[in-house]
Amino acid sequence: MQTKIGLMSSIVAMAVAGAIVATPAVAGDWFKRETVGSVKDAPVVESGRKFEWSVNIGGTSDYVFRGISQTLEDPTVQGGVDFSYGMFYTGVWASGVDFVEGGSNPPGSGDATVEVDVYGGIKPKLGPVEFDLGVIGYLYPGAQDLAGADLDYLEIKGGASYSIRGVSLGGAVYYSPDQFAESGQAWTPEMTVGYEFQSIRGVTPTIDGLVGAYYFEDDSSLDYVYWNVGLALAVEKFTFDFRYWDTDSNGADFCADKGLCDERFVFSASIALP
Repeated sequence: MQTKIGLMSSIVAMAVAGAIVATPAVAGDWFKRETVGSVKDAPVVESGRKFEWSVNIGGTSDYVFRGISQTLEDPTVQGGVDFSYGMFYTGVWASGVDFVEGGSNPPGSGDATVEVDVYGGIKPKLGPVEFDLGVIGYLYPGAQDLAGADLDYLEIKGGASYSIRGVSLGGAVYYSPDQFAESGQAWTPEMTVGYEFQSIRGVTPTIDGLVGAYYFEDDSSLDYVYWNVGLALAVEKFTFDFRYWDTDSNGADFCADKGLCDERFVFSASIALP
């Protein structure tokens, strides 16, 4: 486990360090799009001391969060609203979920029908580097406990990103004092990389990828690594995302069921207003 932690820590450290030492010597538009995969982890926040808001709604063929299907591989709808003022941001995001086959909710099942995420934080800038310091609450209203364990949990996020001429590089670490279903303290480092192409007849393509890992302090058997790579097409206010997901899980860790963590292709579509 120590070897895994050291490897992921080194990857994230290199990503953050590379962003910090980089300079804006070459002019260009900064890439603002968050890597798809952990869509709820951070809203897009524009610079400037003015109040801004946005609403997003969409659907996906399979809600996958950190490599695990949250809907038993079924489609669902998603949406949220974001607010920002300068470097400060807050918002709420929701998605349909299903943790139990057949959609039943017997006592002690831990099944849920909806996930609601409430988040907030700051995104200060230091030269070309944008930092993200925030808190995310993952809530499952109406869900029964899983064998007496509450499904709700909290994460603290720290990250940094750098973008220039369409190329983006970022690293982040999430810490939870008590992860999903009271599974104990957990660290989740992630690294992202992407490239935004020039628009072609009103369509802006972006390719990006993500690699991350779960590390549980009390039970290393829950650890696993996840990754994705995809193509997003932005057309005016619409985004169409085609993504491949996979993990190194064998179904004996935090994933619990190999069938929900194996390789898969996911299609998502959303619109953001105004």
